[in-house]
Amino acid sequence: MSTAASRDTSRFGKYRLIDRIAVGGMAEIFLAHQVDGEGLETPVVIKRIRPHLSKHATFVKMFLNEARLAAQLNHPNIVQIHDLGKIGENYFIAMEYIFGRDMRRVIPKAEEVGIQFPLVYALRIASDVCAGLHYAHQKVDLYGNPLNIVHRDVTPENIFVAFDGTVKVLDFGIAKATNQVEQTRAGELKGKLSYMSPEQCLGKPVDRRSDIFSVGVALYEWLTGFKLFTGESEVVVMRSITEGKIYAPSYFKADIPEPVEAILMKALEKDRDKRYQTAAEMRSAIDAFLNTYEFTPTPLHLSNFLRQIFHDELKEEQGRLVKQTSSAEEIVALEEELTPEAASPVREGRSPSERLLSIPLSGEQLAALEAMAQRNGVTVSKMVGELLSTWLKYR
Repeated sequence: MSTAASRDTSRFGKYRLIDRIAVGGMAEIFLAHQVDGEGLETPVVIKRIRPHLSKHATFVKMFLNEARLAAQLNHPNIVQIHDLGKIGENYFIAMEYIFGRDMRRVIPKAEEVGIQFPLVYALRIASDVCAGLHYAHQKVDLYGNPLNIVHRDVTPENIFVAFDGTVKVLDFGIAKATNQVEQTRAGELKGKLSYMSPEQCLGKPVDRRSDIFSVGVALYEWLTGFKLFTGESEVVVMRSITEGKIYAPSYFKADIPEPVEAILMKALEKDRDKRYQTAAEMRSAIDAFLNTYEFTPTPLHLSNFLRQIFHDELKEEQGRLVKQTSSAEEIVALEEELTPEAASPVREGRSPSERLLSIPLSGEQLAALEAMAQRNGVTVSKMVGELLSTWLKYR
């Protein structure tokens, strides 16, 4: 998900930690490999709770409760939680790895390469975020009782765009547990405060409409390039959110279409009864505008845009995914490969004539194969199989 801050290749239960992606007041975040019974490794992200918080009983209880709720969410626009629990003295969450970048990095990267982030892409992303939020807000238990899930931390860093154009929201509900401790680093809380709703700043009970306000703040920033709520201290930021005037986005960017301005101003109403009452309602308004616009972006468009602006980082990221610490060469475990019969049993659903074969490749070789496969619209494994079949036929 990000360039590594440091190296850590230690074992952590059934996981092997590859790179430490980030360190926050609450947790360390690692790129890791989950090893299955056949030795195949799947990339995941491990959020490992900092040791001082593992001893904080109130925090641990709330963290686990909120994580269990989040683990029930299964939606294409929400990062999936695969596992949670305790290994040794460390509580952790194992979640889906997203090969992409968060919006905190996407917008500055576009500016860095001299490309203005398109309005329609920002709206498409916001629409997908609303889809994920609405699913979570509406989630019920087995008996039909509302789970009342509220994200509470909808910020650009918690909105990921994968390099295949998929939009994902992560860290559902964890903010509720984080709020119980005072261990955030200097500046970290202030950054999150900038996206909070007025009722959240005032310590009032929050519901789904709080998340809608946060989406509005993020979208306002993406469309205008102006950060809505800032200040020299947390108190100043909070006062700006609860009492400050919100200028129409056209004040900063004159070419904002009127329907888009209306969407933003409704999402940013300080009185939550005047906002969109559901994320689905906000999404419907965004999609209605996109349907009348001259260009409606698809995930493929978004994918191509991201790959264009992050082309200099793609190779490094792909190489990091296949790193093995036991050998100078990296072993590529393709999902549909051939293998010697004695090496492993035939998988369920596989023809008896098919076997698996582990192929040693360097990171550069794998990246080249993936690029070739993408150009031809096939999987790497299918392309390798066809190449091998042709070679055997004509050698």
